[in-house]
Amino acid sequence: MKFLERCKECFSASTLREMPWTEEPGGLQSKVSQRVRHDLGTKQQHFFQAEGKKLGLVGWVQNTDQGTVQGRLQGPTSKVRHMQEWLETKGSPKSHIDRASFHNEKVIVKLDYADFQIVK
Repeated sequence: MKFLERCKECFSASTLREMPWTEEPGGLQSKVSQRVRHDLGTKQQHFFQAEGKKLGLVGWVQNTDQGTVQGRLQGPTSKVRHMQEWLETKGSPKSHIDRASFHNEKVIVKLDYADFQIVK
Protein backbone atom coordinates (compact mmCIF):
# COMPACT_ATOMS: atom_id res chain seq x y z
CA MET A 1 0.00 0.00 0.00
CA LYS A 2 1.40 3.39 -0.93
CA PHE A 3 2.11 5.95 1.77
CA LEU A 4 -0.52 8.48 0.72
CA GLU A 5 -3.14 5.74 0.55
CA ARG A 6 -2.26 4.71 4.11
CA CYS A 7 -2.32 8.36 5.20
CA LYS A 8 -5.86 8.85 3.90
CA GLU A 9 -6.91 6.51 6.67
CA CYS A 10 -5.15 8.69 9.30
CA PHE A 11 -5.21 12.30 8.10
CA SER A 12 -7.79 14.70 6.74
CA ALA A 13 -7.67 15.79 3.09
CA SER A 14 -6.49 19.28 4.05
CA THR A 15 -3.54 17.84 5.98
CA LEU A 16 -2.57 15.65 3.03
CA ARG A 17 -2.53 18.67 0.70
CA GLU A 18 -0.06 20.40 3.04
CA MET A 19 2.44 17.55 2.77
CA PRO A 20 5.36 19.02 0.78
CA TRP A 21 6.52 15.81 -0.87
CA THR A 22 4.97 13.04 -2.88
CA GLU A 23 8.22 11.44 -4.03
CA GLU A 24 8.24 8.87 -1.25
CA PRO A 25 6.66 8.06 2.09
CA GLY A 26 6.87 10.87 4.59
CA GLY A 27 9.93 12.93 5.16
CA LEU A 28 12.84 13.01 7.52
CA GLN A 29 14.34 15.48 9.93
CA SER A 30 17.95 15.07 10.97
CA LYS A 31 20.17 17.07 13.31
CA VAL A 32 23.72 17.39 11.97
CA SER A 33 27.11 17.93 13.54
CA GLN A 34 30.20 18.03 11.36
CA ARG A 35 33.81 18.60 12.42
CA VAL A 36 35.90 20.13 9.67
CA ARG A 37 39.32 21.66 9.25
CA HIS A 38 39.29 24.65 6.93
CA ASP A 39 41.92 25.85 4.49
CA LEU A 40 42.09 29.55 3.60
CA GLY A 41 39.09 30.48 5.72
CA THR A 42 36.61 28.35 3.80
CA LYS A 43 33.07 29.04 5.01
CA GLN A 44 31.60 25.55 5.21
CA GLN A 45 28.12 26.79 6.12
CA HIS A 46 27.72 28.53 2.73
CA PHE A 47 28.47 25.30 0.87
CA PHE A 48 26.24 23.36 3.29
CA GLN A 49 23.38 25.79 2.56
CA ALA A 50 23.92 25.72 -1.22
CA GLU A 51 23.92 21.91 -1.33
CA GLY A 52 20.80 21.75 0.84
CA LYS A 53 18.98 24.22 -1.40
CA LYS A 54 20.11 22.35 -4.52
CA LEU A 55 18.50 19.20 -3.09
CA GLY A 56 15.32 21.05 -2.13
CA LEU A 57 15.89 20.68 1.62
CA VAL A 58 15.00 23.21 4.29
CA GLY A 59 16.47 23.90 7.72
CA TRP A 60 19.42 25.82 9.08
CA VAL A 61 23.20 25.67 9.45
CA GLN A 62 25.80 27.51 11.52
CA ASN A 63 29.51 27.42 12.27
CA THR A 64 30.41 27.03 15.93
CA ASP A 65 33.32 28.39 17.94
CA GLN A 66 34.54 24.80 18.41
CA GLY A 67 35.29 24.37 14.70
CA THR A 68 32.16 22.39 13.92
CA VAL A 69 29.25 23.00 11.62
CA GLN A 70 25.83 22.16 12.99
CA GLY A 71 22.36 22.30 11.60
CA ARG A 72 19.02 20.71 10.94
CA LEU A 73 17.82 19.18 7.67
CA GLN A 74 14.25 18.53 6.64
CA GLY A 75 12.84 17.09 3.44
CA PRO A 76 12.21 13.87 1.55
CA THR A 77 14.12 10.96 3.06
CA SER A 78 16.17 10.24 -0.07
CA LYS A 79 17.29 13.88 -0.28
CA VAL A 80 18.23 14.01 3.41
CA ARG A 81 20.24 10.79 2.97
CA HIS A 82 21.96 12.27 -0.09
CA MET A 83 22.90 15.37 1.92
CA GLN A 84 24.19 13.23 4.78
CA GLU A 85 26.43 11.35 2.35
CA TRP A 86 27.68 14.66 0.90
CA LEU A 87 28.47 15.91 4.42
CA GLU A 88 30.39 12.73 5.27
CA THR A 89 32.38 12.44 2.07
CA LYS A 90 32.63 15.72 0.17
CA GLY A 91 31.77 18.94 1.97
CA SER A 92 33.16 22.27 0.88
CA PRO A 93 36.24 22.65 -1.30
CA LYS A 94 39.51 23.01 0.61
CA SER A 95 38.15 21.58 3.85
CA HIS A 96 38.90 18.25 5.49
CA ILE A 97 36.01 16.45 7.17
CA ASP A 98 37.07 14.81 10.42
CA ARG A 99 33.63 13.37 11.11
CA ALA A 100 29.93 13.91 10.56
CA SER A 101 27.22 12.69 12.89
CA PHE A 102 23.48 12.66 12.51
CA HIS A 103 21.10 12.31 15.41
CA ASN A 104 17.56 13.04 16.58
CA GLU A 105 16.23 11.73 13.29
CA LYS A 106 12.49 11.44 13.02
CA VAL A 107 9.86 11.07 10.36
CA ILE A 108 7.87 14.27 9.93
CA VAL A 109 4.62 15.11 8.18
CA LYS A 110 5.07 18.90 7.93
CA LEU A 111 8.16 21.06 7.46
CA ASP A 112 9.13 23.44 10.25
CA TYR A 113 11.16 25.70 7.95
CA ALA A 114 10.37 27.49 4.69
CA ASP A 115 13.95 27.81 3.43
CA PHE A 116 17.54 26.84 4.21
CA GLN A 117 19.11 29.55 6.38
CA ILE A 118 22.54 30.36 7.75
CA VAL A 119 22.30 31.16 11.45
CA LYS A 120 24.95 33.50 12.85
